[in-house]
Amino acid sequence: MKQLALDIGLATVPTLASFFAGPNEAALSHLSLWSTSTIRSPVPTYLWGESGCGKTHLLSAVNEALREQGLQVGCLDANMHNPPSFEEAWSAVLMDDVHLYNLEQQHAAFNWFVNALTPATGSPRWVLAAGALPPADLKLRDDLRTRLGWGHVYALQVLSESERRSVLRQEADARGVFLSDEVMAFMLSRFSRDLGSLMQLLDNLDHYALQTQRAITIPLIKLMLESE
Repeated sequence: MKQLALDIGLATVPTLASFFAGPNEAALSHLSLWSTSTIRSPVPTYLWGESGCGKTHLLSAVNEALREQGLQVGCLDANMHNPPSFEEAWSAVLMDDVHLYNLEQQHAAFNWFVNALTPATGSPRWVLAAGALPPADLKLRDDLRTRLGWGHVYALQVLSESERRSVLRQEADARGVFLSDEVMAFMLSRFSRDLGSLMQLLDNLDHYALQTQRAITIPLIKLMLESE
């Protein structure tokens, strides 16, 4: 009978400090500045890049940083059906995967955008959005697309293999998990190399290793795949 793994110390919450910037240092510095300032950015910020470059990590990290300050944040992604109306209590608005928004989500995003930058009360709210394409190439309604490209725009780059190794090592150490060089080489050569997929693989391995009470090795990875 399998031992149930306790959800203690398994997944780590994305933070700005845990983001391995590599070639994306300018974007990280910008987000760090505005997520810790008592004044919200007066113009929007847009991050774009291919899958695995860290867009969702950064949005989640900013959300965490703002919530740690006791601030309320409005969040919208492509999986959210029936998006809520804008709330004046929000200090910032975060929009992920905007390139996938349907018409209803685009309508909500535009409404949030307008209300955030020209609020009925208080100062403008920060709008931080992310997508797979540069603003000009987004297949969205014109008024939303132009607003996404109006402020600060950062093109995020996917990390090199050595940088991905560093991130894997950092995340494993944070979980108290040992990954040998052989295991890391196996993970990088046999599975999707984008960082999001690697982090999900590490999370699955962490759970499975606890369930089986075994160290993470190449045979354990193969056993986990066979059991799925």
